[in-house]
Amino acid sequence: MGEIATSNRQITLFYSSQSIRAKQTLAFAKAEGLPIQDIDILKTKLTGTQIVELAERLHMDVANLVNQEHPSYTSNFEYHNFSTNDWIKMIQHNPQIMKQPIALRGDTTILVETPTDIIKI
Repeated sequence: MGEIATSNRQITLFYSSQSIRAKQTLAFAKAEGLPIQDIDILKTKLTGTQIVELAERLHMDVANLVNQEHPSYTSNFEYHNFSTNDWIKMIQHNPQIMKQPIALRGDTTILVETPTDIIKI
């Protein structure tokens, strides 16, 4: 069992309050009456274990959780091939570069590409 608690009765949404797509997803979910627990990654620091668990649930490496096209990434970093621990630290110190929103419900986890994806979960 992972560190992130999940339930079939509610959706847990990891998102950035600065993201337009995340705001639209959250608004859509609430308008649809979906039971949602929202976690703003800019206000709630994710642990390394949580970051690894999110990556595993999405069937990707931690490095792939980083949006290397995000302005905060491109203005502060160059493309590198870091270790998993380095990527975790980058996400923890710069949470805005993490790909999101990520929705969890029970054993299902998705990276939300469009706000309406939330109903797929």
